[in-house]
Amino acid sequence: MTASYNRLLLLVAGLGGLLYGIDVGIIQGALPYLAATSGFSAGQLSFVVAAVLLGSVISVLFAGLLADWLGRKWLMIGTALMFCISVPMIALSHGFWALVGGRLLQGMSGGLIGVVVPLYLAECLSSKDRGKGTGMFQWLLVFGFVLSSLITLYFSHGLAQMAQHGTAAQLFAFKDRAWRDTFWLSLPVGILFLIGGFIIAESPRWLFRRAGKDAALAALLRSRDREQANIELREMEETVAAERAQASTGRRIRESLLRRKYVIPFILACVILTCNQLTGINSIIPYNTTILLQAGLNDFQAHAGSFFFSIVNFLMTLVAVILVDRTGRKFLLTLGSAGIILSLIGTGILFHRTEARHIDVTASVRRMVGPDQTLMLQFDAATAKRLLADVGGTPSGPTSLVISYAYGDFSSVTNAVRSDDLNEPIHVSRNIPENRIEALLAGSSSPFGNIDAARTAPLRIISAYVTPVPSEANGWLVASTLYLFMAFFAVGPGVCVWLALSELMPTRIRSNGMSVALFLNQGTSTTIAAIFLPTVARHGYASMFFAFAAFTVVYFVTAAFFLPETKGKTLEEIEEHFERPGNSPKPAGAK
Repeated sequence: MTASYNRLLLLVAGLGGLLYGIDVGIIQGALPYLAATSGFSAGQLSFVVAAVLLGSVISVLFAGLLADWLGRKWLMIGTALMFCISVPMIALSHGFWALVGGRLLQGMSGGLIGVVVPLYLAECLSSKDRGKGTGMFQWLLVFGFVLSSLITLYFSHGLAQMAQHGTAAQLFAFKDRAWRDTFWLSLPVGILFLIGGFIIAESPRWLFRRAGKDAALAALLRSRDREQANIELREMEETVAAERAQASTGRRIRESLLRRKYVIPFILACVILTCNQLTGINSIIPYNTTILLQAGLNDFQAHAGSFFFSIVNFLMTLVAVILVDRTGRKFLLTLGSAGIILSLIGTGILFHRTEARHIDVTASVRRMVGPDQTLMLQFDAATAKRLLADVGGTPSGPTSLVISYAYGDFSSVTNAVRSDDLNEPIHVSRNIPENRIEALLAGSSSPFGNIDAARTAPLRIISAYVTPVPSEANGWLVASTLYLFMAFFAVGPGVCVWLALSELMPTRIRSNGMSVALFLNQGTSTTIAAIFLPTVARHGYASMFFAFAAFTVVYFVTAAFFLPETKGKTLEEIEEHFERPGNSPKPAGAK
């Protein structure tokens, strides 16, 4: 019975991970189609991507409080309901704010899942199964990326077939339907996670503090034999008794992060989770298809490359699940972060080699601005040839165009458009925010500029660059370096970061401490995702990849020199280790 229940826990945890993976990964294949049909600027598209991460930031602020108030079980049920509501909001949306609202709700669901599922697993599984459980969460999380990529690969194949005989209007309608259907197909996973939430029991450690030791023992016996359950129950009693004894002697151990046993693991968890996002993982995943398009692959090849990227993530996460309780968390984090640094540098070098060849056609584009202070430009092979001829150049193959422009205090960047694709014309017009909040959320470069003056200001073309589209071989080289990046991330940070989050925090502050650490994690992720497209449009992909590599060096140093090993230790033993750092934790179950 305990083995069956543990399998059920792993299944429900996996569904939570799958839902989280869909939250983050579903936009990667849908984004090129959304960009082609929505008319959104690069800043708006970046915020559509970042809205899920912003929703996570909002929800993790309250996740710990909600987990302590409602319990772990009922919070998981609530997150599933939020996801199920968000899908029709997104798929039926028309306009920027309706889409952002659905994405925010989806992100709030994901943020709560990121806190409550690892928390629930840490408190329900025994020390020998904890790595496996968290690994299952991460494994099916990345399967969410595979599922999302497979769906969009299907639509990409359909688009390739239609491009052979379809008109521009038909292609536009197909792309609009494709990104909406992508979201509809994610709904069944949310329904399954909702059903699973009603079947599982509440966390024994939450029950011990809220309903007493009998309820906690009953919950423990569902996943352990009686001997192990009694051992862990005694450890819970001893921990609570020690806290009460210290409080009665006036040592003021209120639930604060200022004590040594709290502050050291809290800082470690915050650094690890922040650096986890500074690798660029939550920008590289959603923008993966777009990156491969700019690296030299066509639409179908880019979607296929993105699908293989997800497969690498999925398979290497399985390897990590097998290794995490054998080799330990510290070794995998150190190995993974070192490999990430090398692969990011390789990707940056490949992009720098291409981006150094861009040609400035700003003067020619400025002459195309109409008297109504707008710009309409169909960028195809003939237009590319004409623009390059103005500066004494000739195209040797397909090219891409990016235009940076401004009205008054507000500037924006167009999405990169390739001359060998059948695209709608580039239309630059006043895309002025209605208020300062919208200016900030939509990624405006001057959120506190003069909005009224911008509505009548002339169009200024800041820069326009034509860049040769790299060869297909270059595209697959970039894909290979990204596969290496994903492999090293999956085998180290991908699985171990959730363990670090749930294992390092002492029981009394675990839920709230996880919320603070995840707030930093998701805040960093949101910021990077929101500035990604405008930054690469102005400074190139190479600059972003080199920056990610530099940040990952901090990750490597923290993992290699400051992180303790927690493999095979109960949560109470890990807490004792940080209270008395001169002593190593005892083996699990030792007297």
